[in-house]
Formats: sequence, structure tokens, C-alpha cells
Amino acid sequence: MTHEIYISRDVDDLGFENAEELISKAVNMALDAENVTVPCLIDAVLTDNEGIRATNREFRQVDAATDVLSFPFNELEPGKFDPALCDRDPETGAILLGDMMISVPRCKEQGEEFGHGFEREIMYLTVHSVLHLLGYDHLDEGPMKKQMREREKMIMGDKD
Repeated sequence: MTHEIYISRDVDDLGFENAEELISKAVNMALDAENVTVPCLIDAVLTDNEGIRATNREFRQVDAATDVLSFPFNELEPGKFDPALCDRDPETGAILLGDMMISVPRCKEQGEEFGHGFEREIMYLTVHSVLHLLGYDHLDEGPMKKQMREREKMIMGDKD
């Protein structure tokens, strides 16, 4: 399946030139795992802590940096992707799934903190964000969070 994945950097000198390749791979892993069989469009922005903090403050009224933000375009039920419920790009017909923003410095810090490195962390954050775009959430500490974590582990190939 060919998805349209647009990745931009809103800050120069973020480093990690392989980030775009890793994000594209993770988007495709997540969409495949969720049985999304129609072309989708996702925009991803790589930024720094200040950029993600400003966006977090503007859209969520949370004045703090975070690792990833997700902006779904559709209201979907987790695990039950239905293209009929989604908006489409009028030019290409691709499903407009939504936008994501990732803080590259935060991603680097967390990769070091968790001992698995930048590459795995950016892929994990991308999978996490794609699941949000597909209707998954973790607002509670109960079944919703458990469902999302199980999907993340399965997609990332985690054993535990």
C-alpha cells in the first residue's frame, strides 16, 4: 500500500537525517498492522522542544514540551478503521488521517533514558501517534490505555 507521508522540519540543525526514513517505516508498520488497506495521507513535523511546547500551549492549553502531538482529522473507533467515515483528499482520494509533531531533542533524550536509542524511540512515537490518528487514546489508566499499549507492543514487536 502506498501512503502519502509528508515530513517537514520546522527548525534547522535538528540532526538525525534518517528520521524521515524511520517515520515512514513506522507509519507503514502501524497502518499495515491496523489493516488499513486504502491510501492515507499523514503530515509529520519534526521540531524542537520550544516548537512542540508552543503548539501544545496553543492547541491543548498545556504550557510544556512533550514528545509527540497528534491531530486526528476523523473520529474513528480503535481497531475498527472504516474509510467511509473519513475525509479524503479531493485531488488524490487518499484518506486524510491527520497530523503529528515530534520533538527530536525529546526523542533523543527518551531514547537514551530508556536505553534503546533514537531510532527505536522515533519509531515508537510515530506508531503511538498513528494509533491516535486511528482513534486510540489513553486518557484513562484503564482499558483504553491498556488497549493502546498492547497495539504499540504488537506493532513494535515487543515481547513483554
